[in-house]
Amino acid sequence: MKYEDLMKHNHVYGKMAKRWRFLLDSYIGGELYRTGEYLTRYTYENNQEYTQRIQETPVDNHCRGVIQTYVSFLFRNEPERNFGTLLTDPGLEAFIEDADLEGRSLDAFMKDASSYASVFGHVWLLLSKPQTNSLTRADELGQGVRPYVNMISPLNVYDWEFRRSPSGVYELVYLRYEENDGGDQSVIKEWTPEVINTYIISHDEKETQEQIQEVNGLGRIPAVILYNEKSLMRGLGQSDIEDIADQQKTMYNESSEIIQLIRLANHPALVKTADVEASAGAGAIVQMPDNLDPGLKPYLLQPSGSNLESLFNSQKYKVESIDRMASLGSIRAVQARTMSGVAMDTEFQMLNAKLSAKADALELAEEQMWRIWAQYQGKVWDGMIDYPDDFSINDKSKDFLHLQMAKGAATDARVLQVIDHELIGALGEDADLIMPEYVATEAANLPPKPAFEAHQMYNPVTGDVVIARTEQEHLDYAAQGYFHKEDE
Repeated sequence: MKYEDLMKHNHVYGKMAKRWRFLLDSYIGGELYRTGEYLTRYTYENNQEYTQRIQETPVDNHCRGVIQTYVSFLFRNEPERNFGTLLTDPGLEAFIEDADLEGRSLDAFMKDASSYASVFGHVWLLLSKPQTNSLTRADELGQGVRPYVNMISPLNVYDWEFRRSPSGVYELVYLRYEENDGGDQSVIKEWTPEVINTYIISHDEKETQEQIQEVNGLGRIPAVILYNEKSLMRGLGQSDIEDIADQQKTMYNESSEIIQLIRLANHPALVKTADVEASAGAGAIVQMPDNLDPGLKPYLLQPSGSNLESLFNSQKYKVESIDRMASLGSIRAVQARTMSGVAMDTEFQMLNAKLSAKADALELAEEQMWRIWAQYQGKVWDGMIDYPDDFSINDKSKDFLHLQMAKGAATDARVLQVIDHELIGALGEDADLIMPEYVATEAANLPPKPAFEAHQMYNPVTGDVVIARTEQEHLDYAAQGYFHKEDE
């Protein structure tokens, strides 16, 4: 295949590539963000001045902070994996400990995949197994040949095609991606259900230098899409930082304005005629000619400091907007915010729902990976993957205060025991282990309940008199209109 044909891309890639690059730069930050030149250029600003301003402007990276917060919650507890009949496979442990043949465990690999799926909206996970001339599984194990997984950025996947099968299921029937971007040479992989083509191309000479063709013994393209959140277009996901990156870019430009204003305020411009001699620096001396027109007296140009306050307020508002979009207002707050308990609970529920959906997507993608892995090993996947799906967050300090208030208002010993049980849980202890002994001790200290004394009750309408010998009889007679003598 010609170089031009290998570098072609489908219309979705052409539409999204620039946006994907911006989202990646926004997540990585640092030098990659600076080289993206996301600062607005001033009128009449030359290249040297623009480059200098870029180097002096820091990036307040909210995109990375938001995604890292999500990932920390998602992988706070390890997923549960039931491998079924694959448990006895000799290559299983090696894959779990080194999933990509680069030293990353399966958990570490899925954590990275989740991070970049949050950036781009999705990533491609491709499982491969090296071609060998081994005749038996023992030979493969001796050579260290086993399936491994590779994560591919959407920026590297130039073309793909899904086709509906006779059963109604959409299947991936074509995939072309660049294995390594950067440098003079690149490797282009082209997958179909029948063959695997590998092309080594030269970007400088713009030609294909080598082509290798292999038979796809699996009979399918072993690729899985890990969606962050599915969109209406197949093969395209929705990023977590789609709008946050734009806010971060605006804050980046405002930070540059703040730096320029501070510099101008501390070092104002001196306006003078050519005859006036002035030296730069603090405490500089200005010498004016004796016959200088008073109207030409040197003066300073200094901006108003009120603009700084408006810029700081603008950035503060944008940070609150980012936290609101990410449902992380209470978690990322560096100072106390005025939020009602209902507002905080609602935000936590929204965050819980978002994280639960992410966990479901990870669970689905990993199960699809294991099906392909089992197929490579000549087996059928019959296991189960279960990612944690409850990320509810409770404010323990608030719960403790509420329980304290309830204990102050309670009078019944049984209610107090329930509150004590909840208090122990709020303190982080196992209430079920502590409470039985505690309740028994408290019950022994309670004063004995006085015995019920029988007494007469009468009905003022009929004049009948009865004797209530138990507390229950007293309640029943009272319901029928009988009164105790002392109740008249």
